[in-house]
Amino acid sequence: MHGSPPCALTVARFGAWRAAVAALALAALASLVAWTLTSPLGGGTWARAGVALAALATLALAASLWRQPAVGLRWDGLAWTVEWPASAHPVSGRLEIAIDLGSFLLLRFTPAGRSGPASVRWIPVGRAGLEHEWHAFRCAVHSPQPGAGSAAAKPRRP
Repeated sequence: MHGSPPCALTVARFGAWRAAVAALALAALASLVAWTLTSPLGGGTWARAGVALAALATLALAASLWRQPAVGLRWDGLAWTVEWPASAHPVSGRLEIAIDLGSFLLLRFTPAGRSGPASVRWIPVGRAGLEHEWHAFRCAVHSPQPGAGSAAAKPRRP
């Protein structure tokens, strides 16, 4: 089986991502307001303070997800490299698909040599503006990535 050919693209449009973040944040806030108005506990001071705290947490999370810097993605046939404008050097690592909706991908990037939730970066990628590169990019994202110690990476002896 052959791997995907190399490809590179810059993701700079996040309209679909921002619309989804806004819709989820509004739905969460609406459910908090509805709970406050209909719950018998909604009138208590502690309950209102808890709802206000949950609303602030929802808005803070939405604000952190809303801001997405442009990101450069490059597949060389062996590994993924990601470059953010704020970093001086590209970072190699593993790119996995979290959500695939056809014209929208939510990707999970884990830098090489690091693990854990703090090292993971989420990259939303929409087809808008990337129509010419979209098919090659999807092929690269879906192609198998060689593992660090995989049998395919080790030389075979006759």
